[in-house]
Amino acid sequence: MGQDPRTLPPSPNWYCARCSDAVPGGLFGFAARTSVFLVRVGPSAGAIPGTPPFRVIGELVGHTERVSGFTFSHHPGQYNLCATSSDDGTVKIWDVETKAVVTEHALHQHTISALHWSPQVKDLIVSGDEKGVVFCYWLNRNDSQHHFIEPRTIFCLTCSPHHEDLVAIGYKDGIVVIIDISKKGEVIHRLRGHDDEIHSIAWCPLPGEDCLSINQEENSEEPEIPNSKVIEQTPVTKGCYLATGSKDQTIRIWSCSRGRGVMILKLPFLKRRGGGIDPTVKERLWLTLHWPKDQPTQLVSSCFGGELLLWDLTQSWRRKYTLFSASSEGQNHSRIVFNLCPLQTEDDKQLLLSTSMDRDVKCWDMATLECCWTLPSLGGFAYSLAFSPVDMGCLAIGVGDGMIRVWNTLSIKNNYDVKNFWQGVKSKVTALCWHPAKEGCLAFGTDDGKVGLYDTYSNKPPQISSTYHKKTVYTLAWGPPLPPISLGGEGDRPSLTLYSCGGEGIVLQHNPWKLGGEAYDINKLIRDTNSIKYKLPVHTEISWKADGKIMALGNEDGSIEIFQVPNLKLICTIQQHHKLVNTISWHHEHGSQPELSYLMASGSNNAVIYVHNLKTVIESNPEAPVTITEPYRTLSGHTAKITSVAWSPHHDGRLVSASYDGTAQVWDSLREEPLCNFRGHRGRLLCVAWSPLDPDCIYSGADDFCVYKWLTSMQEHSRPPQGKKSIELEKKRLSQPKPKPKKKKKPTSRAPVKQEVYDGNEDESIRESSGPVENGVSDQEGEEEAREPEFPSGVASVASREPVTCAPVSLGFEKSKVTVNNKVTLLKKEPPKEKPESLTKKRKARSMLPLTTSLDHRSKEELHQDCLVLATAKHSKAELNEEVSADLEERFHLGLFTDRGALYRMIEVEGKGHLENGHPELFHQLMLWKGDLKGVLQTAAERGELTDSLVAMAPVAGYHVWLWAVEAFAKQLCFQDQYVKAASHLLSIHKVYEAVELLKSNHFYREAIAVAKARLRPEDPILKDLYLTWGAILEKDGHYAVAAKCYLGAASAYDAAKVLSKKGDAASLKTAAELASIVGENELSSSLALRCAQELLLARNWVGAQEALKLHESLKGQRLVFCLLELLSKHLEERQLLEAKSSSYNAWATGTAGPFVERVTAVWKNTFSLESPEQYQAALQQLQSIKYPSATNNTPSKQLLLHICHDLTLAVLSQQVASWDAAVEALLRAVVRSYDSGNFTIMQEVHSAFLPEGCDHLKHKLGGPQSPITPAFKSLEAFFIYGHLYEFWWSLSRHCPKSSVWVRAAHRRTTSVEQSQQINNATLEETDSRDSQPEPNRPPELDVRLTEESKQMLITCKELFSEKHASLQNSQRTVAEVQETLAEMIRQHQKSQVCKSTTNGPDKNESEQAEEQSLSSPQNECKEEKNQPLSLPELTKRLTEANEKIAKFPESVKIWPFPDVLECCLILLHIGSQCPGSVTQDMQQQAQELLQKYGNTKVYKRYCETFCT
Repeated sequence: MGQDPRTLPPSPNWYCARCSDAVPGGLFGFAARTSVFLVRVGPSAGAIPGTPPFRVIGELVGHTERVSGFTFSHHPGQYNLCATSSDDGTVKIWDVETKAVVTEHALHQHTISALHWSPQVKDLIVSGDEKGVVFCYWLNRNDSQHHFIEPRTIFCLTCSPHHEDLVAIGYKDGIVVIIDISKKGEVIHRLRGHDDEIHSIAWCPLPGEDCLSINQEENSEEPEIPNSKVIEQTPVTKGCYLATGSKDQTIRIWSCSRGRGVMILKLPFLKRRGGGIDPTVKERLWLTLHWPKDQPTQLVSSCFGGELLLWDLTQSWRRKYTLFSASSEGQNHSRIVFNLCPLQTEDDKQLLLSTSMDRDVKCWDMATLECCWTLPSLGGFAYSLAFSPVDMGCLAIGVGDGMIRVWNTLSIKNNYDVKNFWQGVKSKVTALCWHPAKEGCLAFGTDDGKVGLYDTYSNKPPQISSTYHKKTVYTLAWGPPLPPISLGGEGDRPSLTLYSCGGEGIVLQHNPWKLGGEAYDINKLIRDTNSIKYKLPVHTEISWKADGKIMALGNEDGSIEIFQVPNLKLICTIQQHHKLVNTISWHHEHGSQPELSYLMASGSNNAVIYVHNLKTVIESNPEAPVTITEPYRTLSGHTAKITSVAWSPHHDGRLVSASYDGTAQVWDSLREEPLCNFRGHRGRLLCVAWSPLDPDCIYSGADDFCVYKWLTSMQEHSRPPQGKKSIELEKKRLSQPKPKPKKKKKPTSRAPVKQEVYDGNEDESIRESSGPVENGVSDQEGEEEAREPEFPSGVASVASREPVTCAPVSLGFEKSKVTVNNKVTLLKKEPPKEKPESLTKKRKARSMLPLTTSLDHRSKEELHQDCLVLATAKHSKAELNEEVSADLEERFHLGLFTDRGALYRMIEVEGKGHLENGHPELFHQLMLWKGDLKGVLQTAAERGELTDSLVAMAPVAGYHVWLWAVEAFAKQLCFQDQYVKAASHLLSIHKVYEAVELLKSNHFYREAIAVAKARLRPEDPILKDLYLTWGAILEKDGHYAVAAKCYLGAASAYDAAKVLSKKGDAASLKTAAELASIVGENELSSSLALRCAQELLLARNWVGAQEALKLHESLKGQRLVFCLLELLSKHLEERQLLEAKSSSYNAWATGTAGPFVERVTAVWKNTFSLESPEQYQAALQQLQSIKYPSATNNTPSKQLLLHICHDLTLAVLSQQVASWDAAVEALLRAVVRSYDSGNFTIMQEVHSAFLPEGCDHLKHKLGGPQSPITPAFKSLEAFFIYGHLYEFWWSLSRHCPKSSVWVRAAHRRTTSVEQSQQINNATLEETDSRDSQPEPNRPPELDVRLTEESKQMLITCKELFSEKHASLQNSQRTVAEVQETLAEMIRQHQKSQVCKSTTNGPDKNESEQAEEQSLSSPQNECKEEKNQPLSLPELTKRLTEANEKIAKFPESVKIWPFPDVLECCLILLHIGSQCPGSVTQDMQQQAQELLQKYGNTKVYKRYCETFCT
């Protein structure tokens, strides 16, 4: 496998005439989204021998919109220059060596559609836009010229390679013109023949027209009408051929001397040969051309389905072409090809590069017409990465373009061996998970909630689960079957089932054998097993421990729940994140210690990663679920939400995290230490995966459409960017596409936006042109996809460009009311009914019978005629003859004076007139007069014209008609968005449930609840459902207080308290705790009160913290801890050892007289009424159940102080109940905590406050030397002496500044080799504290007396010379050193591999170089060792021996830490040399013996030589 970084870049942009180009020497560039990616091709690419010779080498970043054109300068000596055009309106000139902009212009007012760097003029760049404007820009003189030739859309343009002033331009409607830019853009030829878009123009590489033997007379189809002006035959126009490719499926060759077409080539329809695309899809054609330089009689063109053709132009009378890659199957593109660029490599190979809609870049050998290599690319966000556990090195990538990529990263012949899977996907792929044991079985989840299974070894379409999620699939995981699937017999059930977690908060269990069957929601099992009454949290993440016995669920409220198989018994809840959990990962099972597999890392919308050690919880299998509120390790440094975490399978406790801050970070989680930070992406990271085969190699994917493979050893930075750096990174990210002011769309109502999986409502207009969705959206859409999400909170963060400290919670909203406004008013011309009435005051009322009235105002003749017709009709006894009937029919207004039938006819005509003039209300009145109320209502309902007054009259037509009319009116009101009025009308006919449902479905929850409460029984389940639904929506929108009221209304008090606490600030937590206390949820109340107190503690608000803890009786113990912490902080503040000042101390913290422990117990007694031993015992039991993790150098000081005070409180309580063993243990824990964290000042303060007289008074209380607690006491005593030893040494060193450096160094624990290698450095904290207070607690006038005390102290130092501890520590150092040597050997091996494949001098970071120097510098190692590096068997032997030695030591020695014995020996010897006679000869000899015996590790060798020679 190649040890080299690699990039899977974004797809080349579609539908651009020239957005890729190449220059001799082997540099190829293509435009992808808003940047240009550069690829080095040929021998200089530095590819690993045997793999294709190309490498993605960088990116030109600067445009803010899609890049539409890209062209290199093809002038020798200037190949490093190139030009780009973009939809942001600029043309930029770049230097590819520095990847920087040389200059730019923004002359175009409209979208730029074509660009070319003149092959004749060194500094001329020509560009054209959609309105037909052409700009010529001369780079060197920064001058430009503007030509407007035709008011048509330019599609492509190409400058002549033979004449510097000629430019050929192709338009959207098929016209081609040749202009002379020296003559103000005068048109030389107008070439007509194509009748659709011109996609490509290629000039013949040879000047003159002798290269093709074309009988022009025969071939020209057009008549001899010159298409050009009659101009004299200058050499310019005399000779040159021009080829054009058009969407009309033809290629035309034109003669410039004659200004007309001489040859037409029609594209052949080829049988698709196994193209990887849906056969039913009709896609538009793109016809691009390349006229090879050295073969003027041949022309390369694209074809319908992605094939490339080589045309033979010598035989123009018959279509003759050769197919590229005719022999090998599946080498061709599977979709249309957009660009063709020739490239000559350094070893003179003629290559052709093609970009296509199938998202591949292919390289062809022009000598053989075969495909040399393929570079795949991504057309959407890289949402998910997963390495196959079976087929090592197989990486699956879930992409937003609707395709899954499977990358065989181990392929020896091909760096980019990638297979695409698109069948049955049809949506963004947001989650992937390989089956742990079955080859090629890949589960995938999509943006639209689909879950499916692919067999990557077959060509079959995937199996799709019949149960869909309602929203995006967030996570997939394989785990053991649970009921009901696990209840089948052995042969009836699969060994593993598939679990999927969706955006709606549900986890489904799918049976892989029966995906068509039902999938089961595991919430039912959780409820039944744990008999839970309250609302279950919304799940956002699922993760199974590798042994399949434990499942972790991450939730939207930030909690993580741990369940046990077989029935998902809840054993523990972790309350840590308080924001939506995005990712959970269990440590692998093959660590050096088995307990590492109990480590679980998690990341959320907060920027902090927590690691929890669940060993004790899982092994103790508690009856009732435990709540954990303290992490084992805290990894802070990222500045935005965490999207993914992954453990290294090669190391212990090494973790990589991906974040929205645009970086990936590698951590040593056991030491809480950031190791390296990758900043290669230009977007927010969405996924990360550690290579299963290479410890140095990590893959990451982001919303910049890229997947990067990068090496940890090659990163310059060690931690995520903070402050200015993160602002720069933000700017870099924001140079990604900006959100266009699209149709205003409210943010989608899914608040648990996990990885911001965006709704795919891209513009249809774009989609129409972009082929099938299966094969991904077009790049324009891809850009829409990238534009929509800038930050979850909209564009606010874009404007401010501040570094984001933690990702804002995206705001949901009540689903926008469907606005079909004016739908009805468009149908009818009338304004609403009220208007005419309101105008009646000013205007005469409208006539009811206007037509009849107007007919009575005609001429006298007509009126006389009316009278005659009427008389005839009335008085003819017999039947009316036809003539009279016709007259009556015509004069309908006479119906007023004849019979009823005629009147009805008259009313009908009048009514029609009213409707046509937009007065339906008058029509309704006429119908009422006629007595046809039912008909009126029906007509009005059909036309959507029912009104209040009509419905009010409906009872006249009967009860049933009235009911029907009210329902119809309610429907009509809904169409007009008048939902509340519609509900009121439904209530008028006693349809209460329907009215409530109508209000609820249109999000009028408040009104719905009011109606339901007023009209339904209190116990009706509808009411509870309303409260819960509204509560959930309010919760998503962040209206926590109102949501809590809803939950209280639904009698779900637990949820009310939970939702109140979601905001996480002290006030909310306090209210939530009080609420939980009122409703009897004691456990919840106490955990919230404690969280509230801890929040206030961070703000150093002591009074508030105590008030919060008062809320619950079970927190009495914590009150004591906080009290002790407050007293200690006040004490440290007074002694100026704490930087932060606090104003709000409690009144009792101010008295400072008396020994510290007595002050503490006095306050406990007076303030907390703690007097009797029983009370002390109760408090002790409360606190003993809480276990805090050990400290590291990176533990924050406030957290450290709290943990130390917890131990000290236990110590004081134990002393009060005379439990001296426990007191010693607790005191030792506090001291060791300060020692582990490297905080010497605190350690000394603990000694002076709690052991002012030394340890002797404790010694007498213990049960003699045989007591089991004696080893712990010995350790405590040793640390006490160790602290005093240092203080004494510093008092000597104060006058000897040189040595003080040496001094400070020696106090660092040497638990690990890295620390011990840096023995000459101290943590910042120590340095500060020692500089300001070199010898705390010693007034200068005591210096004289010190000698007596110090002699006494130096004698007691014998206690530090513990032979067994020295031996144990030596063995531990050996183990650490061997492990480090092994790790270094691996690193060096990898580095040598990298050096072979890349020249990467400057990228090495300084610390690495320093490390290498230190490893190879002779003073660090003995000469022999350097000359003879240790072999692997030798190292293994050493490791085994050391481990065996450690195993032989009694537990009592191993369990209690002890100061570093050799360190103490060195200090004593140093004191002896500084202050002769102060250390007895006997002790010096003992120290030297110990150093000689155990100082054989690298760390101490040098010092031993100094003192022992």
